[in-house]
Amino acid sequence: MTTNLVECINSVLKGAGNLPVLALVRATYYRLNEFFMRKSAETHERKRAGFTYFVGNIVVHRFDRWNEVFEVREMTSGKVLVVDIARRTCDCGHFQVERIPCRHVIACCANQRIDCQLYVHDVYKMTEVRKVYKFEFTLLGDAETWPAYGGPTLVANPALRRTLKGRPKLTRYLNEMDSHDMHGPRICCLCGAQDHS
Repeated sequence: MTTNLVECINSVLKGAGNLPVLALVRATYYRLNEFFMRKSAETHERKRAGFTYFVGNIVVHRFDRWNEVFEVREMTSGKVLVVDIARRTCDCGHFQVERIPCRHVIACCANQRIDCQLYVHDVYKMTEVRKVYKFEFTLLGDAETWPAYGGPTLVANPALRRTLKGRPKLTRYLNEMDSHDMHGPRICCLCGAQDHS
């Protein structure tokens, strides 16, 4: 798995990288459509099956009478964390950042017989996820049947075009090691002439 967006897109478009622009756009469009169809089917299946979470090897201790603050101990690592359900915080930090109950919050909810779905942000609920995939892609059809483009005409800047003749220009930033190249040609210390060492 990669976190670099360019590498991610390159892996998705493997094999389509050397295509012309129109074919690349068409390939991207169809792959995106296939992705949305697959994710739509997955979310419908999860909703139908009643997707549930499971947490094990965690001991929960209640520390207030309102059932809001808990001490959670992981049996495998021995870590002790504080979970405040009312403030939606957990010492692990995942609950605050992702707005999804982490395993510690799920363990506290299971201990108190509370539905942990109450603490999931609305964006992540299955009803909202299904709304994302409810729209359908329209078919592209033949390029000749598309409406005429009425926007601005793009003109390529000739100064940005690569020249194929000659040695390529230096594109890196110069540093102190390159300073002798910036002072001109080398001069022989014996005879004072250039172009020989």
